[in-house]
Amino acid sequence: MPDSLPIPGADLDPARMPGHWLLARLGKRVLRPGGRELTAQMLDALAIGPRDRVVELAPGLGTTTRLVLARHPAAYTGVERDRAAADHVRRLSTGPDIDCRVGDAEDTGLDDDSATVVFGEAMLTMQPDPAKTRIVQEAARVLRPGGRYGIHELSLVPDDIDADTVARIRTELSQTIRIGARPLTVPEWRALLESAGLTVVHEARAPMRLLEPSRLLRDEGVRGLARILIRVASDSVARRRVLEMRALFRRYRHHLGAISLIAEVPAEQATP
Repeated sequence: MPDSLPIPGADLDPARMPGHWLLARLGKRVLRPGGRELTAQMLDALAIGPRDRVVELAPGLGTTTRLVLARHPAAYTGVERDRAAADHVRRLSTGPDIDCRVGDAEDTGLDDDSATVVFGEAMLTMQPDPAKTRIVQEAARVLRPGGRYGIHELSLVPDDIDADTVARIRTELSQTIRIGARPLTVPEWRALLESAGLTVVHEARAPMRLLEPSRLLRDEGVRGLARILIRVASDSVARRRVLEMRALFRRYRHHLGAISLIAEVPAEQATP
């Protein structure tokens, strides 16, 4: 990551900034509920190649963007609401068909049928249900017939979790990470994609262990983990918040998971 560019939310009080930007400020690069492993599974299932025109919704600081660009797609467009984050992504590569625009995932401004792959990670979870629907509909609109849409999100488990537990988890998550969080069960995530006329063709699940030492080591490496620990040790406010987040994740470890789904636009919609 270019050190010369500010982290999104860098001017916010650490006690109040959204949890994902706080973790980024501390040096955490992988901010996905299923870690690097589930991201890799999603990208393999999307099978991005040199002929693909890829759209990434809310790329953040570009951790997955790097992996996508390494597959040399024909075109890449990020759509990122945060201007500072978009600046980070633009610095990853240059070229006439590689860009990151400042915009909203609900209304990307992209043409109909202009992408073969659309994906987003850990962003639908943070949206209220009506916005989730609009974002998925936008992804379906942008995709060509036969195109693939991938998501990697926080899930609620088991699939038949009771409503009171769901409400409690959503409330405590939102209070702790300082941003609205409304994860769904896997059947609800599938139904959301299917509501936009998409067909789910791939599913992968993983434990949600974002702040556990073993996951931190796998996701960040030895040097990355050391960087995070040093920064946490030197910032009492950040340390308190990280411990609060980890305590919450541990308290609900039997009810929080990570899900990746790949859905396709039916090819029969293609114009003869």
